[in-house]
Order: sequence, then structure tokens, then C-alpha cells
Amino acid sequence: MPRWIPWTALALVLLSWVPFALIAKNRVTRSATPGVHVVPDMDDQPKYEPQEGNVVFADRRGMRPAVEGTVARGELDLDSPRVTGKDGEAWVAVIPVDITEASMVEGQDDYDTFCAPCHGVDGSGNGIVHERATRLAEGTWTPPTDLRSDLVRDREDGHLYHTITHGIRNMPAYGPQITVEERWAIVAYLRALQRSQRATLEDVPEDLRDTLR
Repeated sequence: MPRWIPWTALALVLLSWVPFALIAKNRVTRSATPGVHVVPDMDDQPKYEPQEGNVVFADRRGMRPAVEGTVARGELDLDSPRVTGKDGEAWVAVIPVDITEASMVEGQDDYDTFCAPCHGVDGSGNGIVHERATRLAEGTWTPPTDLRSDLVRDREDGHLYHTITHGIRNMPAYGPQITVEERWAIVAYLRALQRSQRATLEDVPEDLRDTLR
């Protein structure tokens, strides 16, 4: 048998292992390049990215401006006190939506989710975010406001609603994340939280006072 035959067979065997080696390598490594989609389904959809051009339109923009006069569903009252927290130039003094036990529970849940990390579950400003920033001592942290303080207690309900919606100083806006009704529910819960921090025996119904410890 010619000597080249065994060597050629060995080379072919080794070459046959290359695809399996590449497959094994790809299974254990990460790549920023998407893999080949034999059946794309809806994983890779043709679309225009933000700021991308589009020669179909005269202005060559892919992002189309809203048609003049268009109003988003449920936003016909964008100028109402319920949505803005203002009645003309003045802050709304009283929450303009119905507050029920269910909405108070929802307000507490939303407060614990969005507010408590900085302001603390009791509103004192000692949330876990503040505690961590204090430990880091980087010198750039602005402590959260004590929501039980006279400064916040004296603010109108509309002012508190506006702060939740648009943010204030270093506090970001939560309007895009929380609905109008949920924002008012947070205000209602905050008022209850403030009252609880300064509650007296007279604030407790007489028939429940004996249950206090």
C-alpha cells in the first residue's frame, strides 16, 4: 500500500472533526454577532431604526411626526386638574379622584416600589438607596427629602402629584412609569403615612384604643 494513503485517510478524519470542534466552541463562547437564522420566524424583523433615513418620504426621515391634532387614547384631558395637578395657576388642594380602600392599598404598593428605595418605608428619607450612597461617601449624593417634614406636609396635593409626575431636583420623573390614578393614590397614601407618623391617641377610634400597646 502506498504510504500516502494512510496519511491521507488520517488527514480526512482530522478534517471531519473540524465542524464538530467549531460547533462545540460556539456553544461555550459568547459573541456580539447574531447567529445564522435558518428559519428567522420573527426574530429578525425588517424595520427602520430610530433616526434612520427612509427615501420613501420627501423629508427622508424614517421616524414620522404625529399627525397634527392627534390625541393619544385616554389623553383628551391633558389640561385638566386631574392630569396636571393644577387648577389654573394654583396647585390642586384636594385630590380630584375618588380614594377608596383599594386605591390606598395600590398607593402603598406603588409607594413601596417607586418611593421607598430612597425615601424609606416610613418616609423619613432613610431608604436603602440612601443608606448605600451614604456608605460609599462619594460626596455627590443629595439626601432624599423627609416626607414627614412640615415642608412636605404643607404642600398641596397637586404639588406632590406634580413632583411624582415630573420629578424635582435630583429626583427623576415617574410620570412615564405610573398612571395618573396611581400617582394620586400615592399622594393619598403619603398623606396617611404623614398622619400616622404624628398620630395621637385622639386619632384612634375610641372603640379601638384598648387594643393599642
